[in-house]
Amino acid sequence: MTLRVANCSGFYGDRLSAAREMVEGGPIDVLTGDWLAELTMLILAGNRLKGRPGYAPTFLRQLEDVLGPCLDKGIKIVTNAGGLDPAGCAEAVHELAARLGLSPTVAHVTGDDLTGTPLDLINADTGEHLSATPLTANAYLGGRPIATALSAGADVVVTGRVTDAALVTGPGIWRYGWSPDDLDPLAGSVVAGHIIECGCQATGGNYAFFQDVPDLAHCGFPIAELRADGSAVITKHPGTGGLVSVGTVTAQLVYELGSPRYLGPDAVARFDTITLTDDGPDRVLVSGVRGEPPPDTLKVAVNYLAGYRNTMTLVLTGLDLEAKARVAEEAIWARIPRDSFDQVDVTLTDSGLLRITVMDADERKAGRAFSSAVVETGLASYPGFYGLAPPGNAAPYGVYWPVLVPASQVRPRVFLNGKELTRDTAPGTTPTAPHAHTEVRRSSAPVVGEQATVRVPLGRIAGARSGDKGGNANLGVWAATQHRYDWLETHLTPDWLKELLPALAEHRIDRYELPNIKALNFVVHGLLGRGVAASPRMDPQAKALGEELRAQLVDIPAALHD
Repeated sequence: MTLRVANCSGFYGDRLSAAREMVEGGPIDVLTGDWLAELTMLILAGNRLKGRPGYAPTFLRQLEDVLGPCLDKGIKIVTNAGGLDPAGCAEAVHELAARLGLSPTVAHVTGDDLTGTPLDLINADTGEHLSATPLTANAYLGGRPIATALSAGADVVVTGRVTDAALVTGPGIWRYGWSPDDLDPLAGSVVAGHIIECGCQATGGNYAFFQDVPDLAHCGFPIAELRADGSAVITKHPGTGGLVSVGTVTAQLVYELGSPRYLGPDAVARFDTITLTDDGPDRVLVSGVRGEPPPDTLKVAVNYLAGYRNTMTLVLTGLDLEAKARVAEEAIWARIPRDSFDQVDVTLTDSGLLRITVMDADERKAGRAFSSAVVETGLASYPGFYGLAPPGNAAPYGVYWPVLVPASQVRPRVFLNGKELTRDTAPGTTPTAPHAHTEVRRSSAPVVGEQATVRVPLGRIAGARSGDKGGNANLGVWAATQHRYDWLETHLTPDWLKELLPALAEHRIDRYELPNIKALNFVVHGLLGRGVAASPRMDPQAKALGEELRAQLVDIPAALHD
């Protein structure tokens, strides 16, 4: 027997019809949805300051479609859409249910919110100390409080900040009764949760070899058929678009990954022990995951308001683009001095876009004073001058700041229909901590000898997927065959990566090897500055970094290209 855990949301803003599609498309036992990225907590904080809900209201829109059918079919609903106000979200679920004439048992989980609690504000990644006042501070809880709520009879479980994988681990603990010592099954569920947490990214979405994915426009969302030993088959409903293959699952495994020791609140999952096996059309078996005890510290996602930012983008065309960019800058800074801002970033892209971003504590300075100065140069600048947007005001921006707290200082609390359960939910609920070490592992693979080579884009023999890890970027690269992986493992070092992508040259890069899934993972420290909301990059989440790498021309053995 398996527990069929389905995902219907990978981020705040995902496809609204997905919940209905998953409930109507075939049998499932648990419907989950992930709404909370690091940036989402900041967005919800902004909403709350404006008098709007501190939770994700789109969850309620999806729930309206499926609450009745889920109750009829006995499908449990587990979501982190509670955000900064899980109690408020749970109350909104009750109100929605009353309008529909339904009476579900609704649980919500709190204890993650440490805002206002004295914290050691040392950045867990950089060692810097934060002097600003946190706007939000939320610890990452694990799956055990979710299991407690389900065991108490909850039909719907709403949480605040939990790890993404907890949405699968919690139902697994509930169904199979795993204790905190069942480290391998717990670790397997963490891996399954990591795979399906981002929705269609596990079923062919954003896939390097997208030409192989049928009917991507109607891509089905993923399902994890979780077993008692922690292994799982990743699949999707029949008749839906997309693809579940060893390749699509590998792509998601290396997304937003650091060390192969994937630290979690319920267990440390060893990604270097994963085995992927083709289990038939649109079915991949994930097995062999080994687990280790979780750390005794918890990661707390702190966000604070850092100031105001504004970006103006000018288009450069024709000849002498670098000279035109220089003229444009000189004209702008003649009207408003560059050194008058707290921070300035100027980027000239290969496609001829000149992006100028300013950040400052003074909203007026970063607002119209800057953007109007850019526009004023319009008739006294480079030939062909035009911009992509009119002058605008500055917008506030926040910074994500991860810190650690002792696990003993965080106590999850579970409420059922508004009444707190007395069962102690603390054991096994310590949140995810940052990776404990970031060493570069040296390859032991044999060096490829002298042989005929061809010059082709790296992407002809390798897939890649990239993303953000706070202020760092992650870049996973994998191969479909052992020979191609052996070549990548030998040659694609951090130094060569910097040669292929010069923009990475000034950053420290750690490399990790995952030979069991024929993949390498690189962590590029500081590429995203102070994180997504504060990054001036056009691609602030490093989503395109992998495709930039795959486009680079390299010399490879001709045999690998056949």
